[in-house]
Amino acid sequence: MKELRLILGDQLNAAHSWYKRLDDRVIYLIAELTQETSYVVHHVQKITGFFMAMQQFAQALQQAGHQVDYLTLNETAQFKDLPDLLANRIALHNITQFSYQAPDEYRLDKQLSQFAASLNIPVTMVDTEHFLTSRDAWNSLPHSRMEFFYRHLRKTHNVLMDSEGKPLGGRWNFDSENRNRLPDNIGIPEPLLFSEDVSAIYARLQHHQVKTLGSLDPHHFIWPVNRQQARQLLQHFLHQCLPHFGQYQDAMTERGWSLFHSRLSFCLNTKMLQPIEVIRAAENHWQAHQQDISLAQIEGFIRQILGWREYVRALYWAHMPDYANQNYLSAKRALPDFYWTGQTRMQCMAHAITQSLEQAYAHHIQRLMVTGNFALLAGLHPDAVDHWYLGIYMDAIEWVEMPNTRGMSLFADGGLIASKPYAASGNYLNKMSHYCKKCHYDVKRRSGSSSCPFNSLYWHFIHKHADKFSTNPRMTMVYRNWQKFNEVEQQSILNTAEKNLKNIQKL
Repeated sequence: MKELRLILGDQLNAAHSWYKRLDDRVIYLIAELTQETSYVVHHVQKITGFFMAMQQFAQALQQAGHQVDYLTLNETAQFKDLPDLLANRIALHNITQFSYQAPDEYRLDKQLSQFAASLNIPVTMVDTEHFLTSRDAWNSLPHSRMEFFYRHLRKTHNVLMDSEGKPLGGRWNFDSENRNRLPDNIGIPEPLLFSEDVSAIYARLQHHQVKTLGSLDPHHFIWPVNRQQARQLLQHFLHQCLPHFGQYQDAMTERGWSLFHSRLSFCLNTKMLQPIEVIRAAENHWQAHQQDISLAQIEGFIRQILGWREYVRALYWAHMPDYANQNYLSAKRALPDFYWTGQTRMQCMAHAITQSLEQAYAHHIQRLMVTGNFALLAGLHPDAVDHWYLGIYMDAIEWVEMPNTRGMSLFADGGLIASKPYAASGNYLNKMSHYCKKCHYDVKRRSGSSSCPFNSLYWHFIHKHADKFSTNPRMTMVYRNWQKFNEVEQQSILNTAEKNLKNIQKL
């Protein structure tokens, strides 16, 4: 018996039971693939980071004594796709059994299941042994809203719970305390950056004419690409960022690009770190430093991993592939060019997009309430927005990107993931950021050429979709406020919005 085991680029879990013993009858296949560089246009740092992490994982397996077949783009360019490559390796190595870990993306799951069905040798799909819930958790756990899903997992895994099975502090959620603007007198910690030489990978991308976006210094790659670096980043977050994380997790500023955020999502999504490992490390660190770290800070962080991350995965697998076609608001507008360049007079958009192009990163509020909010208000097509988010961010894998983009940002799923659209005017941006002080537009004005486009677009959105949202209990106040404007003012706002949409490329 000779077994081929496939390891995908987001399956770099060193703790997987596959690796507990050496077996000279097993060959592990890890491969850089053209199909993975081209299904959307990716940030150059994203592709480079995945390939470098895969390479270092392969080296770690080899050093541990496992047989590894690691192939670069140079070796795989001749194959049209993953099944073509697998068929070649199965024949080359005289494989009698094929095994793979369950993919986290629907497209790969379908591709591999179809390939497996075509083989005349035994095939086994095993769990990735990473997540705290199963693929079918949507059907087996409370899911009407993320909060109930999160509470169930808190109890199941005894996270931030007291001896009587109640949440510490008597509350499940401290979100109301974690929505503060960043004061000018609060210092921001320097982000931990690495300096890996990825010039060989970058040269391969250029040689094979892989289309990318964004920028990269190939001699100083800043993202963690192995488990040791991932753990260093975790410790940096716990010691330097966690004391202020929750309080300022929604804040936006031009003073820094990572603020108090952990930037661990790439490490988690590639499985270099395990979610329960991160949760326990954070909880233990908080318990040892409660004089410096409030319960609100640690709860806000753990909720993102134990609650939100597991929840969106459950939703994704329960509703794909139909979820990828949802467009509840019939949004049709093309993505403006400034999403690719950052060249817009809207300071919030310019900063968030430029930062994304430079760092392959923006924190969740920049994604949701700046670029996502604009996409919602402007009626940008969900497919185009999905592709942009999936390509530009270091941590973007479809299972986590799509529910956040198509669901949370665009309300294209009709409220499956959110009870109301996350639409906001310039007032929110002014409250939570420093952007508006330097902006070309006046955040206080709702109409006219100098007014903040978010203001007129917001009220235009509210007016346009009144049939869908006016009876939503969470939006009745918004519609009452709209009705308080006299007819002349309403029309002026709507005219400004229509002009902005017509000239959207010039905003």
